[in-house]
Amino acid sequence: MAKANLENVGLNYIAIEGMIGVGKTVLATKITEKLQARLVTEEVEENPFLVNFYQDMRTYALPTQLFFLLSRHRQQQQLTQQSLFQEKIISDYSFVKDRIFAYLNLSEHELTLYEKIYAFLEKDVLKPDLIVYLQAPIEILIERIRKRGRAYEQDIDPEYLKVLSDAYNRFFLHYDATPLLIVNTTNLDYVKNEQDFIQLFQEIITTTSGRKFYSPKVKK
Repeated sequence: MAKANLENVGLNYIAIEGMIGVGKTVLATKITEKLQARLVTEEVEENPFLVNFYQDMRTYALPTQLFFLLSRHRQQQQLTQQSLFQEKIISDYSFVKDRIFAYLNLSEHELTLYEKIYAFLEKDVLKPDLIVYLQAPIEILIERIRKRGRAYEQDIDPEYLKVLSDAYNRFFLHYDATPLLIVNTTNLDYVKNEQDFIQLFQEIITTTSGRKFYSPKVKK
């Protein structure tokens, strides 16, 4: 099999999206290794408000959201300043997903402030050539979150995860700013099963326009 190369399909920047625990970073890392690209990971654990947010969402929603927004913008600015014709980029998040959390967690007045800041920052952000949106049932996500054992995630209310999942699905149902591949990961194990990864990888590098769905069936 010929060496995989993003140049062959016109993709320089791929962002992996999806819910907490769905496997974004793992997939982004595997694609990065296969393409010898640069990996960009979201700086989640650097947010000093996150632990308190999961314990008291109403009080800590705004500072948590603004910290994430500014942190994501700083990372994206660095990408914009680089020559993507010299280096391929795989990211485990997209800048646009920030608004999913903002509209879910912020009050009306907080959103007014947020939108003014977001509009000012958005113009500096480079759009991905493709967003890969990973989906999984809530039960699977909860189990994965439990297994990876991050202390601050163990306090997440399952009901909040359900509401967040619905918000993600609504957002990407209407998303059309870039090419989009929607992947149902229920019957995928791209961590332990190399064939699963190869098949998903082929779907990714051949999605260069429009919207595409990938939902493997249960293996017999």
